[in-house]
Amino acid sequence: MFFSVVVPTYNRLPILQKCLQAIAHQQFPQNSIVKGYEVIVVDDGSTDDTWDWLAANATRFPHIKRFRQDNSGPAAARNLGLERAIGDTIVFIDSDLVVTDTFLQSHAEGLQRGQQQLGHDRLFTYGAVINTSNFDDPTSEPYKLTDFSAAYFATGNVAIARRWLDEAGPFDTRFRQYGWEDLELGVRLKKLGVKLVKCPEAAGYHWNPPFSLDRLPAAIDREIQRARTGVLFYQKHPTWEVRLMVQMTPLHWLLWGILSLGGRLNERTLAGLLQQSIDRGQHRLASEISRIFLNWYNVKAVYAAYNEAKQAGSAFGVK
Repeated sequence: MFFSVVVPTYNRLPILQKCLQAIAHQQFPQNSIVKGYEVIVVDDGSTDDTWDWLAANATRFPHIKRFRQDNSGPAAARNLGLERAIGDTIVFIDSDLVVTDTFLQSHAEGLQRGQQQLGHDRLFTYGAVINTSNFDDPTSEPYKLTDFSAAYFATGNVAIARRWLDEAGPFDTRFRQYGWEDLELGVRLKKLGVKLVKCPEAAGYHWNPPFSLDRLPAAIDREIQRARTGVLFYQKHPTWEVRLMVQMTPLHWLLWGILSLGGRLNERTLAGLLQQSIDRGQHRLASEISRIFLNWYNVKAVYAAYNEAKQAGSAFGVK
């Protein structure tokens, strides 16, 4: 088994450095089924010093192969990484993920264990993703209930045989804005009968800076982008399952409409409470409170985008 670790990145140099340092220190037992690995870093048109740093540190990280493209989004970046990868097994991680030194070995053991349990190799492993704002020591963060994910194929931390990706087809590059390009590919993999095998031992620590009020405009914009790509997701796969995923149901409209009091609880009216939580060091609590109005922004935007698409003659067959 030879791993190709595909890492798309865009303007994340400080945490990318930690990400790559962690991957560089992988440990394998003497009898490991892993015969080697490479790291494919795709710079998606970063405007910081990412490309220069990668070039300057080429000898320091011999496993890394670096490629650059004009800013085209994570789907296109992952496709480029796949094109240049030589491994029979692909690992996708995000560039703000810091892994342990047994990360790749754990994925290998998970794939092998899954094959033995299922009786076939039509599967992929999904490692744990633990959210943290601890930049100095991200892997010290414990697992929390809020880290649970029911996503089927989230490219923050998965390992899969190359041939299943070849059969399913590439990431859809129309997903240029934030969200859903990986789960859309996951729908295609599921149709092929590829099974998800949980592999919590292959843990990755997803770093985000501590919650602050000045991050809210970007967070709101991200929800609006996610709503628009959610409609594209539904256009490709017009099922009730996808509607649930993208929050395009009357239940979501009712739930977040009630919780946000029809939008009256928002980044302005809750600013005092959020700042108070931040001042007390309760950044996670502030982040969870903000989800009330962020989800309301998302639900409103997904219905707006859906209605725009219908008016443009792209109705999806669901009333």
